[in-house]
Amino acid sequence: MDKINAYRRRLLALGGVALSSSLLSFPALATLSTPRPRILTLSNLNTGESLKAEFFDGKGYIKDELTRLNHFFRDYRANKMATIDTALFDQLYRLQVLLGTKKPVQLISGYRSVDTNNDLRAHSRGVAKKSYHTKGQAMDFHIDGVALSQVRKAALSMRAGGVGYYPRSNFVHIDTGPVRTW
Repeated sequence: MDKINAYRRRLLALGGVALSSSLLSFPALATLSTPRPRILTLSNLNTGESLKAEFFDGKGYIKDELTRLNHFFRDYRANKMATIDTALFDQLYRLQVLLGTKKPVQLISGYRSVDTNNDLRAHSRGVAKKSYHTKGQAMDFHIDGVALSQVRKAALSMRAGGVGYYPRSNFVHIDTGPVRTW
């Protein structure tokens, strides 16, 4: 009986130590997961525009910066703008962090109007009829100095949506739709 009580005391003591150490380390874990500002640096290969936007300040999205990003991602062919899914910006930001680069993202295609998408479909097999570009949920891009295969690998590792790989055309497609790859 004394052996059982001693065992219980030891077990309770170890449990107390484990609990208190986990409580002490909680602030350290909270510090690691504290939201930080999210900044994107972009160049639009079709318009020649460049943009640096802090779209999230650590607490919430910044409306004016999102408006600037929406304009930057516009359908330059039709000069039409749409609201871009903020998850796409988050996904791109996480991708840059994973790749460890601060080089500008070279945007090839962001939002596309349905008319633009249909025109592109008429001239290319690789354009989807119901493209996520027409919903403001997709982008095609590359990052100078970062191997396209590395961009693809990092995008796939996030499992955050669709990832298309177009090495002949030198771009990767990401979107906020279901997880899939091609």
